[in-house]
Amino acid sequence: MIHRMLLFRPAARVRTSARVLVASTALAALVTSTGEPALSAPLPFGVTAEARASRITDRVGALFAGDLDGGHFCTASVVRSDDHNLIATAAHCLDDVTNTVFVPGYRDGRAPHGVWRLTGSYVDPAWQSAEDPDADIAFATVAPLDGREVQDALGGFPLRAAQPDDVAVTVVGYPSARETPLICANSTTKWSSTQRQIGCPELSGGTSGSPWLTADGGLAGVLGGYEGGGTVPEVSYSAVLGDTARALYRQAAVSGG
Repeated sequence: MIHRMLLFRPAARVRTSARVLVASTALAALVTSTGEPALSAPLPFGVTAEARASRITDRVGALFAGDLDGGHFCTASVVRSDDHNLIATAAHCLDDVTNTVFVPGYRDGRAPHGVWRLTGSYVDPAWQSAEDPDADIAFATVAPLDGREVQDALGGFPLRAAQPDDVAVTVVGYPSARETPLICANSTTKWSSTQRQIGCPELSGGTSGSPWLTADGGLAGVLGGYEGGGTVPEVSYSAVLGDTARALYRQAAVSGG
């Protein structure tokens, strides 16, 4: 939902007047038998709300240019890795890794879990050579903060590749025009053999890279892909996480991979 990044990165899409609800429990964190938080979405499918802080939403953050004064332009989330230092986002959000910071749980100008500086990225060659929308997912490493890795501080989402066309997911993202995250749940639909779409209002510029989370708290996609994630806020896209995405994840997440 944003195609190019500048030093100050404005939203690339115009927000509509669709109503945004403030939900008291937009996202509930449950505990599975394995102890990993799982997701439930009390709001009706296709309704967008302000996301309240929780164990899950705190793993999602805004990407800023330079520091908190640089403006947030994309969204990312912590994913599991051997080195506990990995985040996932859209490939088109990582044009300037050395000038980007990740702020998990960002709200109203505050960084409740710190500001984490990006140190490197893993982007598929198909994106690097031709900006293939089917390769619009990437991973980035972040430096430790106060002696801790980001996954140790917040936990991380496992990858859930090869999901069915109509899987129910919850999207959490940061529109550039807002200072709090939004949340919406819906079932995905097949746009093409390599792209999935979801109907959720208000997911405008800045929500690129937002995680698509399954009911058990796994990463099934990131907002991006076709049309950079979409040209209207009501419909968003993600490249299918198939063999190519899994190989990129293994390269990024597995020590020595």
